[in-house]
Amino acid sequence: MAEKKTTKKITAKKEEAVKAPIVEMVEELKPVSTLFATPEEVEVDDMDADDISKEIAQSIKDSAGKPDRYFEAIGRRKTAVARIRLYTKGDKEFIVNDQDYTKYFQTVEDRESAVASMKKMKCLDKFRITVIVKGGGHRAQAEAIRHGTARVLVDFNANFRKRLRKAGFLTRDPRMRERKKFGLRRARRAPQWAKR
Repeated sequence: MAEKKTTKKITAKKEEAVKAPIVEMVEELKPVSTLFATPEEVEVDDMDADDISKEIAQSIKDSAGKPDRYFEAIGRRKTAVARIRLYTKGDKEFIVNDQDYTKYFQTVEDRESAVASMKKMKCLDKFRITVIVKGGGHRAQAEAIRHGTARVLVDFNANFRKRLRKAGFLTRDPRMRERKKFGLRRARRAPQWAKR
């Protein structure tokens, strides 16, 4: 009887030893679950709107004496590439390919996705932002703009990094269309096979 109890204890210890690293890995990966979340699903941080406004005001004040200065970053998604410039001076507007973003993006989801990182930091009406976006479809372009605006906000103020990282806006989405293979119709779709 004593031998059976000890073997049970040993197997239980082995199971705990195997489970512990897995549990740690899952806990580390929890922030990644927000990588592909929509802007509504991302939780709001404990940072107050007043704190963010003060930080933005201070950063703008620091760059006040300099000439028309801008911060630039590039965002990507699938084959879409967006070049974003954030100006601290001038009209407070969000321009995409020489149009207002509400006119450029037809659907509400794309509009919300494009300005999600700006809304997350509550600074959509604080800067003049110009975007040149090429390639991809409308959804990919909107997500490339979201990625680029998150990067440019971090260039503007490094304190924004933590919140934008937690929301998953700084991570480049690696999902791409798989290339077509020879002998197949698409990446994996084979020609139809008929027995007779």
